[in-house]
Amino acid sequence: MRPVQSRSMTARLADIAAQAGVSEATVSRVLNGKPGVSATTRQSVLAALDVLGYERPVRLRQRSAGLVGLITPELENPIFPAFAQVIGQALTRQGYTPVLATQTPGGSTEDELTEMLVDRGVAGIIFVSGLHADTSADMTRYDQLRGQGVPFVLINGFSDKVQAPFVSPDDRAAVHLAVTHLTALGHRRIGLALGPKRFVPVRRKIEGFVRCMQEQLGIEPAAAEPFIQHSLYTLEGGQAAAGALIERGATAIVCASDMMALGAIRAARQRGLDVPREISVVGFDDSPLIAFTDPPLTTIRQPVPAMGQAAVRALLEEIGGTPAPHSEFVFHPELVVRGSTASAPKAAPPTASATSTTPAKPTKVPKPAKQSKAAKIPRPSRGS
Repeated sequence: MRPVQSRSMTARLADIAAQAGVSEATVSRVLNGKPGVSATTRQSVLAALDVLGYERPVRLRQRSAGLVGLITPELENPIFPAFAQVIGQALTRQGYTPVLATQTPGGSTEDELTEMLVDRGVAGIIFVSGLHADTSADMTRYDQLRGQGVPFVLINGFSDKVQAPFVSPDDRAAVHLAVTHLTALGHRRIGLALGPKRFVPVRRKIEGFVRCMQEQLGIEPAAAEPFIQHSLYTLEGGQAAAGALIERGATAIVCASDMMALGAIRAARQRGLDVPREISVVGFDDSPLIAFTDPPLTTIRQPVPAMGQAAVRALLEEIGGTPAPHSEFVFHPELVVRGSTASAPKAAPPTASATSTTPAKPTKVPKPAKQSKAAKIPRPSRGS
């Protein structure tokens, strides 16, 4: 593109003025940053520059097109800073200034943060894993926000009660990838550790898990139910959920976040189990630095860059007056195989025991006792 320069400007000023519908003097005032020009006229001149293919002067390119709020539930989980970085960069490239608002325990709620951003005149808001993902939450809060004329986009957690664009990973497909990987390694007793059931992503992961267990192993939904454990999306939550699943005889655990997966590895080691030789663990997110854990974590990669950029595009369309339809943009995840998964341990129960009914497991417990006195101490990988 040709730069707008001070010399030989007569013809160019005339073109810009004609395109913007203003005088050449007004164009000159805008380009030189002089006062006395309304915001509307200034925007018309800048738009004319863009249409005609001229570069904006540096001083004009640096000005922000407005503030855009980004609300996340926390920053301890690395996936949320990852979203914030992608979204912030995308907004900055479009001339907007991102404002990060994060909930903290005992601090501001999502509603309070939303009110604060609206009071500061933000052009729009992007919610990541907000109350829209909670099926028990009152969705009228989003109707009220729309009534205030504030465009918004929601990431992770679809609701047919909210008229807005949604951006989500395919949670069902994500669990299907993980379970298929584990069954290919010979695992039959696979557990699923995730957050509270009221959240949309959790429900979708359960649907994918139950369906895949039935398709891959012939395990009916009722038999798969005991291997679904709800907890919190934290390291401690993953540790608690994995502990319960290990006690039920799971030889592999699919976790709903990388933080939970790290907790699952801790639970296994506390019981003297080697990861992945005696128990395999799969995470979800592929958070930054997760490839450098011990062992490097096999995980489902959430397509954060594509999702974040899609959310920004949808929001800018809303801001520009061409609202996106009430729909969900779903992005396919990717399995990243590293060092936390391996072939099922040979001490695992036979396939017939796992594919018939859950109560079949206890019938195998007395068997080792006939071998030697030492066998009375059960191997940790066999459960209680």
